[in-house]
Amino acid sequence: MSSLQVNNLISYLEHDPDPAIVMDVDYTILGANRAYRQHYGYDGMVGPVGRKCFQISHRYDKPCDQSGEQCPMSMARQTGGVARLLHIHYTPKGQEHVDVELRPILDEAGEIVAYVERIRTLRTASVGPTGQGLVGSSRAFNQALSDLSRVAPTDLPVLLQGESGTGKELFARAVHDASERKLNPFVVVDCTGLSDTLFESELFGYEKGAFTGATQAKAGLIETANGGTVFFDEIGDVPLTMQVKLLRLLESGTFRRVGGLDTKTADFRLVAATHKPLQRMVDEGTFRADLFYRICVFPIELPSLRQRVEDIPRLVHSLLRRGAGPLGTQYVVSEAAMLALQRYDWPGNVRQLKNVLDRARVFADDGRIDLDQLPNEVLRGATAVQLFQPKPDLPLIPPTPVGKAKGIRARRLDGATLKAMEAEFMGSRKELAAQLGISERTLYRKLNEDSAQ
Repeated sequence: MSSLQVNNLISYLEHDPDPAIVMDVDYTILGANRAYRQHYGYDGMVGPVGRKCFQISHRYDKPCDQSGEQCPMSMARQTGGVARLLHIHYTPKGQEHVDVELRPILDEAGEIVAYVERIRTLRTASVGPTGQGLVGSSRAFNQALSDLSRVAPTDLPVLLQGESGTGKELFARAVHDASERKLNPFVVVDCTGLSDTLFESELFGYEKGAFTGATQAKAGLIETANGGTVFFDEIGDVPLTMQVKLLRLLESGTFRRVGGLDTKTADFRLVAATHKPLQRMVDEGTFRADLFYRICVFPIELPSLRQRVEDIPRLVHSLLRRGAGPLGTQYVVSEAAMLALQRYDWPGNVRQLKNVLDRARVFADDGRIDLDQLPNEVLRGATAVQLFQPKPDLPLIPPTPVGKAKGIRARRLDGATLKAMEAEFMGSRKELAAQLGISERTLYRKLNEDSAQ
Protein backbone atom coordinates (compact mmCIF):
# COMPACT_ATOMS: atom_id res chain seq x y z
CA MET A 1 0.00 0.00 0.00
CA SER A 2 1.55 3.31 -1.09
CA SER A 3 2.29 6.17 1.29
CA LEU A 4 -0.10 8.36 -0.76
CA GLN A 5 -2.96 5.91 -0.16
CA VAL A 6 -2.15 5.78 3.54
CA ASN A 7 -2.09 9.58 3.77
CA ASN A 8 -5.43 9.78 1.99
CA LEU A 9 -6.97 7.34 4.44
CA ILE A 10 -5.56 9.15 7.47
CA SER A 11 -6.81 12.48 6.08
CA TYR A 12 -10.27 10.92 5.87
CA LEU A 13 -10.01 9.57 9.44
CA GLU A 14 -8.33 12.65 10.93
CA HIS A 15 -11.54 14.28 12.17
CA ASP A 16 -13.16 11.03 13.32
CA PRO A 17 -13.92 11.40 17.06
CA ASP A 18 -12.87 7.80 17.74
CA PRO A 19 -9.23 6.61 17.61
CA ALA A 20 -8.34 4.95 14.28
CA ILE A 21 -5.20 3.57 12.64
CA VAL A 22 -4.13 2.10 9.31
CA MET A 23 -1.80 -0.91 9.61
CA ASP A 24 -0.28 -3.49 7.31
CA VAL A 25 -0.78 -7.25 7.47
CA ASP A 26 2.22 -7.57 9.83
CA TYR A 27 0.59 -5.41 12.54
CA THR A 28 2.77 -2.37 11.77
CA ILE A 29 1.00 0.97 12.15
CA LEU A 30 1.25 2.99 8.92
CA GLY A 31 -0.77 5.98 10.11
CA ALA A 32 -2.90 7.16 13.04
CA ASN A 33 -5.54 9.87 13.32
CA ARG A 34 -5.47 12.70 15.87
CA ALA A 35 -7.87 10.92 18.26
CA TYR A 36 -5.61 7.84 18.38
CA ARG A 37 -2.47 9.90 18.97
CA GLN A 38 -4.10 11.82 21.78
CA HIS A 39 -5.77 8.81 23.34
CA TYR A 40 -2.56 6.80 23.56
CA GLY A 41 -0.35 9.71 24.59
CA TYR A 42 1.51 10.68 21.39
CA ASP A 43 2.34 14.22 20.33
CA GLY A 44 2.92 15.30 16.74
CA MET A 45 1.93 13.68 13.47
CA VAL A 46 4.39 10.74 13.48
CA GLY A 47 3.54 9.31 16.89
CA PRO A 48 3.03 5.54 16.81
CA VAL A 49 3.88 5.07 13.10
CA GLY A 50 6.25 2.14 12.62
CA ARG A 51 5.31 0.40 15.86
CA LYS A 52 3.18 -2.74 16.21
CA CYS A 53 -0.43 -2.23 17.28
CA PHE A 54 -0.17 -4.78 20.09
CA GLN A 55 2.89 -3.01 21.53
CA ILE A 56 0.91 0.18 22.06
CA SER A 57 -2.51 -1.09 23.09
CA HIS A 58 -1.52 -4.22 25.04
CA ARG A 59 2.19 -3.76 25.80
CA TYR A 60 2.79 -7.20 24.33
CA ASP A 61 5.86 -8.29 22.39
CA LYS A 62 3.78 -10.54 20.14
CA PRO A 63 0.25 -10.52 18.63
CA CYS A 64 -2.80 -10.91 20.88
CA ASP A 65 -3.67 -14.42 19.68
CA GLN A 66 -0.16 -15.53 20.70
CA SER A 67 -0.60 -13.92 24.12
CA GLY A 68 -3.77 -15.67 25.23
CA GLU A 69 -6.33 -13.25 23.77
CA GLN A 70 -8.48 -13.03 20.67
CA CYS A 71 -6.98 -11.01 17.85
CA PRO A 72 -9.20 -9.00 15.46
CA MET A 73 -6.68 -9.38 12.61
CA SER A 74 -6.64 -13.15 13.03
CA MET A 75 -10.46 -13.16 12.93
CA ALA A 76 -10.51 -10.92 9.84
CA ARG A 77 -8.05 -13.21 8.04
CA GLN A 78 -10.27 -16.21 8.69
CA THR A 79 -13.49 -14.57 7.51
CA GLY A 80 -12.12 -12.15 4.92
CA GLY A 81 -14.46 -9.52 6.28
CA VAL A 82 -15.01 -7.18 9.22
CA ALA A 83 -13.91 -8.33 12.69
CA ARG A 84 -15.21 -6.84 15.92
CA LEU A 85 -14.49 -7.71 19.54
CA LEU A 86 -14.03 -6.29 23.01
CA HIS A 87 -10.49 -5.75 24.32
CA ILE A 88 -8.79 -4.13 27.29
CA HIS A 89 -6.27 -1.50 26.19
CA TYR A 90 -3.56 0.36 28.08
CA THR A 91 -3.70 4.15 27.90
CA PRO A 92 -1.95 6.94 29.83
CA LYS A 93 -5.10 7.10 31.98
CA GLY A 94 -4.96 3.37 32.76
CA GLN A 95 -6.65 0.27 31.40
CA GLU A 96 -10.04 0.56 29.73
CA HIS A 97 -12.58 -1.55 27.87
CA VAL A 98 -12.70 -0.83 24.15
CA ASP A 99 -14.78 -2.05 21.23
CA VAL A 100 -12.36 -2.80 18.38
CA GLU A 101 -13.55 -2.93 14.75
CA LEU A 102 -11.16 -4.03 12.00
CA ARG A 103 -11.92 -3.58 8.30
CA PRO A 104 -9.70 -5.03 5.55
CA ILE A 105 -8.38 -2.97 2.60
CA LEU A 106 -8.16 -4.90 -0.69
CA ASP A 107 -5.99 -4.36 -3.75
CA GLU A 108 -7.06 -4.72 -7.40
CA ALA A 109 -6.69 -8.51 -7.18
CA GLY A 110 -8.91 -8.72 -4.10
CA GLU A 111 -6.03 -9.46 -1.73
CA ILE A 112 -5.85 -7.88 1.74
CA VAL A 113 -3.00 -5.36 1.84
CA ALA A 114 -3.86 -3.41 5.00
CA TYR A 115 -6.50 -2.82 7.67
CA VAL A 116 -8.32 0.13 9.21
CA GLU A 117 -8.88 -0.29 12.93
CA ARG A 118 -11.40 1.86 14.79
CA ILE A 119 -11.51 1.90 18.58
CA ARG A 120 -14.47 2.98 20.70
CA THR A 121 -14.06 3.30 24.46
CA LEU A 122 -16.87 1.75 26.53
CA ARG A 123 -17.97 4.13 29.27
CA THR A 124 -20.35 1.63 30.84
CA ALA A 125 -17.69 -0.35 32.74
CA SER A 126 -14.34 0.15 34.42
CA VAL A 127 -11.29 -2.11 34.59
CA GLY A 128 -10.05 -0.62 37.86
CA PRO A 129 -11.84 0.16 41.14
CA THR A 130 -14.42 2.89 40.72
CA GLY A 131 -17.09 4.63 42.73
CA GLN A 132 -19.99 3.59 40.49
CA GLY A 133 -21.06 1.31 37.64
CA LEU A 134 -19.80 -2.04 36.42
CA VAL A 135 -16.29 -3.23 37.34
CA GLY A 136 -14.30 -6.16 35.99
CA SER A 137 -11.88 -7.54 33.44
CA SER A 138 -12.28 -11.32 33.67
CA ARG A 139 -13.08 -13.32 30.56
CA ALA A 140 -16.61 -14.13 31.78
CA PHE A 141 -17.34 -10.49 32.64
CA ASN A 142 -15.91 -9.26 29.33
CA GLN A 143 -18.14 -11.67 27.39
CA ALA A 144 -21.26 -10.25 29.05
CA LEU A 145 -19.95 -6.71 28.50
CA SER A 146 -19.27 -7.46 24.83
CA ASP A 147 -22.85 -8.68 24.37
CA LEU A 148 -24.09 -5.55 26.12
CA SER A 149 -22.07 -3.24 23.86
CA ARG A 150 -23.50 -4.98 20.80
CA VAL A 151 -27.16 -4.70 21.73
CA ALA A 152 -27.22 -1.40 23.63
CA PRO A 153 -27.31 0.90 20.54
CA THR A 154 -30.29 -1.05 19.14
CA ASP A 155 -33.83 -1.00 20.51
CA LEU A 156 -34.08 -4.78 20.91
CA PRO A 157 -35.54 -6.25 24.11
CA VAL A 158 -32.81 -7.64 26.39
CA LEU A 159 -33.17 -10.50 28.87
CA LEU A 160 -30.54 -10.61 31.62
CA GLN A 161 -30.18 -14.09 33.09
CA GLY A 162 -28.06 -15.32 35.97
CA GLU A 163 -27.97 -16.07 39.65
CA SER A 164 -29.40 -13.68 42.22
CA GLY A 165 -26.99 -10.94 43.21
CA THR A 166 -24.97 -10.81 39.98
CA GLY A 167 -25.73 -7.14 39.32
CA LYS A 168 -28.62 -7.31 36.86
CA GLU A 169 -29.85 -3.79 37.60
CA LEU A 170 -26.36 -2.37 37.02
CA PHE A 171 -26.20 -4.17 33.66
CA ALA A 172 -29.70 -2.95 32.79
CA ARG A 173 -28.73 0.63 33.58
CA ALA A 174 -25.57 0.19 31.48
CA VAL A 175 -27.74 -0.91 28.53
CA HIS A 176 -29.81 2.24 28.98
CA ASP A 177 -26.80 4.53 29.38
CA ALA A 178 -25.23 3.22 26.16
CA SER A 179 -28.44 3.59 24.14
CA GLU A 180 -30.06 6.45 22.25
CA ARG A 181 -32.59 6.70 25.10
CA LYS A 182 -29.99 7.58 27.76
CA LEU A 183 -31.29 11.13 28.26
CA ASN A 184 -34.78 9.80 29.04
CA PRO A 185 -35.99 7.99 32.20
CA PHE A 186 -34.73 4.62 33.42
CA VAL A 187 -37.64 3.08 35.35
CA VAL A 188 -37.48 -0.07 37.48
CA VAL A 189 -40.50 -2.36 37.84
CA ASP A 190 -40.03 -4.77 40.75
CA CYS A 191 -42.12 -7.78 39.76
CA THR A 192 -41.67 -9.62 43.08
CA GLY A 193 -44.52 -9.92 45.55
CA LEU A 194 -47.11 -7.81 43.69
CA SER A 195 -50.73 -8.94 43.45
CA ASP A 196 -52.51 -8.79 40.09
CA THR A 197 -54.35 -5.58 40.96
CA LEU A 198 -51.36 -3.81 42.42
CA PHE A 199 -49.12 -4.86 39.54
CA GLU A 200 -51.61 -3.53 36.97
CA SER A 201 -52.13 -0.20 38.74
CA GLU A 202 -48.37 0.29 39.25
CA LEU A 203 -47.61 -0.54 35.64
CA PHE A 204 -50.47 1.22 33.83
CA GLY A 205 -51.63 3.79 36.39
CA TYR A 206 -55.26 4.44 37.27
CA GLU A 207 -58.03 7.00 36.91
CA LYS A 208 -59.76 8.83 39.74
CA GLY A 209 -62.41 6.61 41.34
CA ALA A 210 -61.06 3.41 39.74
CA PHE A 211 -61.06 1.74 43.18
CA THR A 212 -61.43 2.65 46.84
CA GLY A 213 -58.72 5.13 47.74
CA ALA A 214 -58.13 6.34 44.18
CA THR A 215 -58.89 9.96 45.01
CA GLN A 216 -57.02 11.26 41.99
CA ALA A 217 -55.63 9.95 38.72
CA LYS A 218 -52.08 8.62 38.72
CA ALA A 219 -49.72 7.84 35.84
CA GLY A 220 -48.16 4.38 35.85
CA LEU A 221 -44.54 3.40 35.39
CA ILE A 222 -45.01 2.85 31.65
CA GLU A 223 -46.11 6.48 31.20
CA THR A 224 -43.33 7.70 33.48
CA ALA A 225 -40.75 5.95 31.30
CA ASN A 226 -41.94 7.61 28.09
CA GLY A 227 -39.03 7.60 25.63
CA GLY A 228 -36.76 5.75 28.07
CA THR A 229 -36.12 2.23 29.35
CA VAL A 230 -38.28 0.03 31.57
CA PHE A 231 -36.41 -2.59 33.58
CA PHE A 232 -38.62 -5.51 34.68
CA ASP A 233 -36.67 -6.98 37.59
CA GLU A 234 -37.45 -10.66 38.27
CA ILE A 235 -39.94 -10.89 35.42
CA GLY A 236 -40.37 -14.59 36.20
CA ASP A 237 -42.47 -13.52 39.20
CA VAL A 238 -45.13 -11.74 37.12
CA PRO A 239 -48.49 -13.38 37.94
CA LEU A 240 -49.73 -15.64 35.15
CA THR A 241 -52.96 -13.65 34.89
CA MET A 242 -50.96 -10.46 34.31
CA GLN A 243 -48.64 -11.97 31.74
CA VAL A 244 -51.30 -11.70 29.04
CA LYS A 245 -51.71 -7.95 29.69
CA LEU A 246 -47.94 -7.46 29.63
CA LEU A 247 -47.79 -9.38 26.35
CA ARG A 248 -50.51 -7.16 24.86
CA LEU A 249 -48.55 -4.09 25.92
CA LEU A 250 -45.37 -5.36 24.24
CA GLU A 251 -47.13 -6.48 21.04
CA SER A 252 -49.39 -3.47 20.49
CA GLY A 253 -47.43 -0.73 22.25
CA THR A 254 -50.69 0.47 23.81
CA PHE A 255 -52.39 0.27 27.23
CA ARG A 256 -55.21 1.72 29.32
CA ARG A 257 -55.09 2.98 32.85
CA VAL A 258 -57.08 1.01 35.42
CA GLY A 259 -60.63 2.34 35.29
CA GLY A 260 -59.91 4.30 32.11
CA LEU A 261 -61.28 4.10 28.57
CA ASP A 262 -58.66 6.05 26.65
CA THR A 263 -55.97 4.03 24.89
CA LYS A 264 -52.47 5.38 25.46
CA THR A 265 -49.32 4.74 23.44
CA ALA A 266 -46.24 3.33 25.14
CA ASP A 267 -42.74 4.29 24.00
CA PHE A 268 -40.05 2.43 25.92
CA ARG A 269 -37.19 -0.03 25.53
CA LEU A 270 -37.65 -3.31 27.42
CA VAL A 271 -34.92 -4.81 29.59
CA ALA A 272 -35.95 -7.75 31.77
CA ALA A 273 -34.07 -9.86 34.29
CA THR A 274 -34.62 -13.11 36.14
CA HIS A 275 -32.72 -15.75 38.07
CA LYS A 276 -35.44 -18.30 37.32
CA PRO A 277 -35.27 -20.90 34.51
CA LEU A 278 -37.91 -19.34 32.24
CA GLN A 279 -37.62 -22.03 29.57
CA ARG A 280 -38.41 -24.72 32.14
CA MET A 281 -41.28 -22.58 33.46
CA VAL A 282 -42.65 -22.40 29.91
CA ASP A 283 -42.49 -26.20 29.68
CA GLU A 284 -44.26 -26.48 33.05
CA GLY A 285 -46.96 -23.98 32.04
CA THR A 286 -46.11 -21.37 34.70
CA PHE A 287 -44.80 -18.80 32.21
CA ARG A 288 -46.41 -17.99 28.86
CA ALA A 289 -44.42 -19.17 25.85
CA ASP A 290 -45.49 -16.20 23.70
CA LEU A 291 -44.32 -13.74 26.37
CA PHE A 292 -41.03 -15.62 26.79
CA TYR A 293 -40.22 -15.36 23.08
CA ARG A 294 -41.23 -11.69 23.10
CA ILE A 295 -38.77 -10.79 25.89
CA CYS A 296 -35.98 -13.24 25.04
CA VAL A 297 -34.87 -11.53 21.82
CA PHE A 298 -31.33 -10.88 23.05
CA PRO A 299 -30.44 -12.92 26.15
CA ILE A 300 -27.27 -12.09 28.10
CA GLU A 301 -25.94 -14.54 30.68
CA LEU A 302 -24.40 -12.73 33.64
CA PRO A 303 -21.54 -14.64 35.30
CA SER A 304 -21.59 -15.62 38.95
CA LEU A 305 -18.84 -14.34 41.21
CA ARG A 306 -17.36 -17.87 41.20
CA GLN A 307 -16.81 -17.47 37.45
CA ARG A 308 -14.92 -14.18 37.83
CA VAL A 309 -12.75 -14.70 40.91
CA GLU A 310 -9.98 -12.52 39.48
CA ASP A 311 -12.38 -9.54 39.61
CA ILE A 312 -12.90 -9.80 43.38
CA PRO A 313 -10.04 -7.43 44.40
CA ARG A 314 -11.39 -4.75 42.04
CA LEU A 315 -14.92 -5.28 43.31
CA VAL A 316 -13.78 -5.18 46.93
CA HIS A 317 -12.04 -1.84 46.56
CA SER A 318 -14.92 -0.44 44.48
CA LEU A 319 -17.54 -1.49 47.02
CA LEU A 320 -15.49 -0.07 49.87
CA ARG A 321 -15.44 3.26 48.05
CA ARG A 322 -19.21 3.22 47.58
CA GLY A 323 -20.29 2.19 51.07
CA ALA A 324 -21.03 4.51 53.93
CA GLY A 325 -18.40 5.06 56.58
CA PRO A 326 -16.77 7.72 58.74
CA LEU A 327 -15.89 10.80 56.74
CA GLY A 328 -12.54 10.38 54.99
CA THR A 329 -12.02 6.74 56.00
CA GLN A 330 -9.89 4.80 53.52
CA TYR A 331 -10.04 1.06 54.03
CA VAL A 332 -7.11 -1.31 53.57
CA VAL A 333 -7.68 -5.04 53.02
CA SER A 334 -4.96 -7.41 54.20
CA GLU A 335 -3.54 -10.08 51.95
CA ALA A 336 -4.98 -12.84 54.10
CA ALA A 337 -8.45 -11.28 54.07
CA MET A 338 -8.37 -10.70 50.32
CA LEU A 339 -7.36 -14.29 49.66
CA ALA A 340 -10.11 -15.56 51.96
CA LEU A 341 -12.61 -13.48 49.96
CA GLN A 342 -11.27 -14.97 46.73
CA ARG A 343 -11.48 -18.54 48.02
CA TYR A 344 -15.10 -18.32 49.16
CA ASP A 345 -17.86 -19.61 46.81
CA TRP A 346 -20.20 -16.59 47.19
CA PRO A 347 -23.64 -18.18 46.71
CA GLY A 348 -25.12 -14.67 47.00
CA ASN A 349 -22.61 -13.24 44.50
CA VAL A 350 -21.78 -9.52 44.45
CA ARG A 351 -24.72 -8.64 46.70
CA GLN A 352 -23.37 -10.98 49.39
CA LEU A 353 -19.84 -9.61 48.92
CA LYS A 354 -21.18 -6.10 49.52
CA ASN A 355 -22.95 -7.21 52.70
CA VAL A 356 -19.79 -8.88 54.02
CA LEU A 357 -17.75 -5.73 53.35
CA ASP A 358 -20.40 -3.50 54.98
CA ARG A 359 -20.18 -5.67 58.09
CA ALA A 360 -16.37 -5.72 58.02
CA ARG A 361 -16.28 -1.94 57.75
CA VAL A 362 -18.20 -1.63 61.04
CA PHE A 363 -15.50 -3.60 62.89
CA ALA A 364 -12.53 -2.00 61.11
CA ASP A 365 -11.90 0.73 63.65
CA ASP A 366 -8.48 1.57 62.22
CA GLY A 367 -9.61 1.30 58.60
CA ARG A 368 -7.91 -2.09 58.15
CA ILE A 369 -9.96 -5.17 57.21
CA ASP A 370 -8.29 -8.43 58.24
CA LEU A 371 -9.53 -11.95 58.95
CA ASP A 372 -10.86 -10.73 62.29
CA GLN A 373 -13.45 -8.63 60.50
CA LEU A 374 -14.73 -11.41 58.19
CA PRO A 375 -17.69 -13.63 59.15
CA ASN A 376 -17.12 -17.30 59.99
CA GLU A 377 -18.82 -18.61 56.85
CA VAL A 378 -16.24 -16.84 54.69
CA LEU A 379 -13.35 -18.11 56.80
CA ARG A 380 -14.68 -21.66 56.66
CA GLY A 381 -14.63 -21.44 52.89
CA ALA A 382 -10.86 -21.01 52.86
CA THR A 383 -8.12 -23.27 54.24
CA ALA A 384 -5.07 -22.20 56.16
CA VAL A 385 -2.54 -23.00 53.45
CA GLN A 386 -4.77 -21.59 50.69
CA LEU A 387 -4.94 -18.27 52.50
CA PHE A 388 -1.22 -17.80 52.08
CA GLN A 389 -0.58 -19.67 48.82
CA PRO A 390 -2.76 -17.97 46.19
CA LYS A 391 -3.14 -19.48 42.77
CA PRO A 392 -1.06 -17.67 40.14
CA ASP A 393 -4.17 -16.67 38.19
CA LEU A 394 -5.66 -14.69 41.10
CA PRO A 395 -4.15 -11.19 40.84
CA LEU A 396 -4.25 -9.04 43.94
CA ILE A 397 -4.34 -5.35 44.60
CA PRO A 398 -1.29 -5.10 46.91
CA PRO A 399 -2.43 -5.03 50.56
CA THR A 400 -0.56 -4.90 53.84
CA PRO A 401 1.47 -8.15 54.21
CA VAL A 402 0.82 -10.60 57.02
CA GLY A 403 2.58 -13.65 58.39
CA LYS A 404 3.03 -16.93 56.49
CA ALA A 405 1.54 -20.28 57.45
CA LYS A 406 4.45 -22.62 56.69
CA GLY A 407 4.12 -26.20 57.82
CA ILE A 408 0.40 -26.02 58.58
CA ARG A 409 -1.75 -28.50 56.71
CA ALA A 410 -4.77 -27.29 54.73
CA ARG A 411 -7.75 -27.42 57.04
CA ARG A 412 -10.87 -25.41 57.68
CA LEU A 413 -10.56 -22.44 60.01
CA ASP A 414 -13.21 -23.55 62.47
CA GLY A 415 -12.67 -24.34 66.15
CA ALA A 416 -12.04 -28.05 65.69
CA THR A 417 -9.45 -27.42 63.00
CA LEU A 418 -7.71 -24.78 65.09
CA LYS A 419 -7.52 -27.16 68.04
CA ALA A 420 -5.89 -29.79 65.86
CA MET A 421 -3.48 -27.19 64.52
CA GLU A 422 -2.63 -26.07 68.03
CA ALA A 423 -1.86 -29.66 69.06
CA GLU A 424 0.60 -30.07 66.19
CA PHE A 425 2.07 -26.57 66.17
CA MET A 426 5.48 -26.21 67.80
CA GLY A 427 5.07 -22.80 69.34
CA SER A 428 2.84 -20.54 71.39
CA ARG A 429 -0.75 -19.54 70.63
CA LYS A 430 0.48 -16.05 69.90
CA GLU A 431 2.87 -17.42 67.25
CA LEU A 432 0.13 -19.63 65.76
CA ALA A 433 -2.24 -16.66 65.51
CA ALA A 434 0.48 -14.61 63.81
CA GLN A 435 1.14 -17.34 61.25
CA LEU A 436 -2.58 -17.65 60.51
CA GLY A 437 -2.91 -13.89 60.08
CA ILE A 438 -5.47 -13.50 62.87
CA SER A 439 -5.22 -11.90 66.28
CA GLU A 440 -4.53 -13.95 69.39
CA ARG A 441 -7.88 -12.78 70.73
CA THR A 442 -9.68 -14.16 67.66
CA LEU A 443 -7.86 -17.48 68.05
CA TYR A 444 -8.95 -17.74 71.69
CA ARG A 445 -12.54 -16.81 70.77
CA LYS A 446 -12.80 -19.48 68.07
CA LEU A 447 -11.32 -22.16 70.35
CA ASN A 448 -13.74 -21.24 73.13
CA GLU A 449 -16.73 -21.17 70.74
CA ASP A 450 -15.94 -24.72 69.67
CA SER A 451 -15.61 -25.89 73.28
CA ALA A 452 -19.00 -24.39 74.20
CA GLN A 453 -20.83 -26.25 71.43
